[in-house]
Amino acid sequence: QVQLVESGGGSVQVGDSLRLSCAVSGRTSSTHAMGWFRQAPGKERDFVAAVSESGGNTYYADSVKGRFVVSRDNSENMVYLQMNSLKPEDTAIYYCAASWAYSAVRSVYKYWGQGTQVTVSS
Repeated sequence: QVQLVESGGGSVQVGDSLRLSCAVSGRTSSTHAMGWFRQAPGKERDFVAAVSESGGNTYYADSVKGRFVVSRDNSENMVYLQMNSLKPEDTAIYYCAASWAYSAVRSVYKYWGQGTQVTVSS
């Protein structure tokens, strides 16, 4: 079993930055690939970014490529999402998720956090 707790969300202006954190407990974080997903009101939960078990590989949705950076610190059991140049369309609840496989596919992820709200206003 893996428990995930996100933090770091908030309300910001267009162009600002935020760093989301995900604390991982239970089975050691290094045994899972980690992903970030987001869900805007009335929309599906979409893939944002993924990082492999070692942190050596990352993958991003086209909508955030070049603006967001995913990373992990396995010694601290933490996963991060650095979000730069934020846009109003980035407004959503952001979820951290853990999977046995490094993937952008939502159904592959077995463990989910409760989410943290990010609101970007112009």
